[in-house]
Formats: sequence, structure tokens, C-alpha cells
Amino acid sequence: MKAVTINRYGSIDVLEYSDIETPQITPSQLLVKIHATSINPVDWKIRQGQLQLLSGFNFPIILGSDLSGVVLEVGEEAENFEPGDEVYTFLNPLVGGAYAEYAAVPANTAALKPKNMTHSQAAAVPVAGLTAFQALLDLGQIRPGQKVLINGASGGVGTFAIQIAKAMKAEVVGVCSSNNITLVESLGASSVIDYNQVDFTKESQQYDIIFDAVAKKTFSSCENLLKQNGIYISTLPTVDNFAPTFLTLFVPGKKSKLIVAQPNPRDLIAMGELIRDRLVKSVIDRTYKLEEIGAAHAYSEMGHVAGKIVITNEETGFVD
Repeated sequence: MKAVTINRYGSIDVLEYSDIETPQITPSQLLVKIHATSINPVDWKIRQGQLQLLSGFNFPIILGSDLSGVVLEVGEEAENFEPGDEVYTFLNPLVGGAYAEYAAVPANTAALKPKNMTHSQAAAVPVAGLTAFQALLDLGQIRPGQKVLINGASGGVGTFAIQIAKAMKAEVVGVCSSNNITLVESLGASSVIDYNQVDFTKESQQYDIIFDAVAKKTFSSCENLLKQNGIYISTLPTVDNFAPTFLTLFVPGKKSKLIVAQPNPRDLIAMGELIRDRLVKSVIDRTYKLEEIGAAHAYSEMGHVAGKIVITNEETGFVD
């Protein structure tokens, strides 16, 4: 099969589009023919070697975690699926495997793809969508009428977070650059803060939830903006955020929490229902072919992506 691999850590030059063996599934897995995947910043951080203590040195490594595709084979212990099913999910980013024509997917992490989405649209959902979903619902315990601030509102996670918070009937304030204000408003933000003009941490407005989807702030810088039992949620376990996350666990009042999304069918199905009801959609900035992965990584690394970058697999012969 065709796949994008790396045999060492480094720049985009280490990405190789080549032929490797098709994976063999275990009894609990599905063999999925991948129609589309997407770029997440963790992909190029792994490629650069920033996470090598976790990703290891067992080369070649196939990067990529998001996927949407069609089930070809079902392991004898796998339940709820049959060949021909269209599914979506994400693989462990540290293990990877989605920048490829086929992937072995644990059946207990997958769900049927929303029927009103193409594979390209569905591939944009899993990592970013579940990060937003699990942050707001599981960690934030979001409720109707609450006031929620989303920092990084125009990014992959942020665009889903705005829509999910709006669907939960919260009042949403987005933080982004002036270039993306119209987009963020269209997704459901009641007001938008241009971070080039205003530092929201210096303002007096208070929130029930501050979701730092781009991990650019800290709990300490946002603490005064939280209501009495407000919750700050970050996507990155930095030194500045790890300590307050641990300490606020044991005392009443304001909380600091960290989100690390986990693939599970319950949340994928719940996201699928929001998508089916047209309360949530994918925002796709650019689409590349699998063999153009270097250009896709380069664009992602610039840090100005609005929504998601999607990668289509031309080897499948599939056209959205």
C-alpha cells in the first residue's frame, strides 16, 4: 500500500511517500481503507522530534491519526461492524498509521461516519472534534446559559468548540485574529475578541468556562476572569498549567484542567448526532493529496489555519 513514513526525525524533507506492506488485523480490529485523513499539530511535532521520548525510535513511523474510510475486513472478535461500513475515528497519535491507504483500527474506538458528511468532512472531526466535545462536556460540565470563552476560536479545535458550546445553549465569546472574525461569528460566537487589539486576560468580563484551545495562556493569567466555580481548560500540559491542575483538584472553587482526547464510539456517535442535526460542521481550510503531505505540514506549521487541513487518498480512487 501507499503510505507516508519517516525514517528519522527532522524537517518536511524526512517525509517519504512510498510502498509498504498492508497491515494485518488482530481479532479485535477492522481493516479500513482510508479515504481521507487530516493534519493535527501533533503530527508535525512528532515528525520534528519534539515528542521523541514518547514516540520512540522504532522507524519507519507512519504519522497521522484522524481517518474516515470503508471497512474491508472485520476481526472475528470485533462487534457492530461489517464490510462496507463507512467509519471514522482516530488512532493514537504517538503510534500513528493514518497517512496511508489502509489502517488497522481497534473496533472499540470507531463509529459509523455521519451520512450527511463526505469522507473529507468526516476526517476533520475526530481529534479536534472530540477534544472540544470532551473538554466542554466532560471536564467543563457545560450547561445552558453559561458564558464560555474559546481562545483560538478559528483553529481546528476552536471551530468545533464554538459550535458545540452554542449547541449546548451557552453564550460563546471567541478569541481570534481580525482575519477570522466573520468565520467565528458565523459559527455561533455572540462576540469576538481580536487578540491583536485586546488581551482578553486584562479585561473584566468573567466566564464559567475558559477553553484555551491553543494553549497560549495559563490558569494563573485567566484565574481572575473565572467565576467563583469557573473552569479553565487547556490542551497542553505545560509546567505552568500542570501544578494548578493538580492543586485545584483538592480545593473548592476555580479549577484548572487539561484535556487529552480519547477515541470512543459514544462521543463519536454524539458528535454524529450534532452533525446530523446540522448544529456542527467541519471547517476545512485547505485540502491536499496524500503525496502532497510535505506542503500540508508546511502550511500547518505556519500557525494560521482556519479550521482543518484535510488530506485525501488518491489511491482509493474516491472523489468526495
